[in-house]
Amino acid sequence: MKAFKGILVSALLVFFSSILFAQSFVSPIAFVDNESNRQKVISFIKEQVKQEYTEIGLGDPSTLRMMEQENLKAFKELIKVTNTSLLKDVIKTYCEVGMCNYSTIWMMYKEQDKASKEILEW
Repeated sequence: MKAFKGILVSALLVFFSSILFAQSFVSPIAFVDNESNRQKVISFIKEQVKQEYTEIGLGDPSTLRMMEQENLKAFKELIKVTNTSLLKDVIKTYCEVGMCNYSTIWMMYKEQDKASKEILEW
């Protein structure tokens, strides 16, 4: 019973920490470009990159700065997107599976957008 309680508590902590982390995600859809919102994006990117890359042993400053820059560059591209319904779907899909970073979202948005315009031909 004690082991079950420990597992349950651990699962709840992971669940609630992921909810809190997701709450700091700044959506690029209808982003209002002002200093306050820019700082929110930067804070999210720094925390997300640090957490993601430190977990896999790549928490050195060089890697972190490089990936922060990639995510900021991706965010700047995402705010230009015109197909917001597709972007909403991509954000929902990838944030739900723990891949809620702007680089992944941008890459998958481009792939989904490209695929939506393709047709099967003989």
